[in-house]
Amino acid sequence: MLAGLTASVASAWAHRLDEYLQATLIDVSRQEIDVVLRLTPGVDLASQVLRQIDADGDGSFSAQEQQQYAQHVVSRLSLMLDHAFLPIKLKNYVFPSALELRTGNGTIRLQLRARAILAPGKHQLRYNNQGAGPDTVYLVNVLLPHDSSVHIQSQKRSSNQAVYDLDFTVDQ
Repeated sequence: MLAGLTASVASAWAHRLDEYLQATLIDVSRQEIDVVLRLTPGVDLASQVLRQIDADGDGSFSAQEQQQYAQHVVSRLSLMLDHAFLPIKLKNYVFPSALELRTGNGTIRLQLRARAILAPGKHQLRYNNQGAGPDTVYLVNVLLPHDSSVHIQSQKRSSNQAVYDLDFTVDQ
């Protein structure tokens, strides 16, 4: 029992090592689709990600460098609603310090939005994340809609979760 407790406590403080976790939460309402993307590079990949963000190599992230990296990530994503592409807008972004990223503790948080006026009926949303390379690990899920007229019917994910299909309905 003590061994199990020790293992669970140790894992709570564990740092990502050799993968770039891209965790996505999707929130669907009648007027828009909000996406929150959390990017956590592992210790072994942090220097590569830091070089991509810190374009001038000064060891810190300027507002312009943060925005450019966030836009680069957004350019690797797509949303399709009922087989039509939706433009994705970057609403907000928060970056940790370079030190936090380097130690595997830092998570970049991007808030995205796609406008979509949803008519009553059945709909399908496809989210596709082309990611950052072979060391990228994806997680994706939908939030329980806060809009009571939206009802989740089913979710399907590719084996690596880079592609996610959501079937849902909208009431009259």
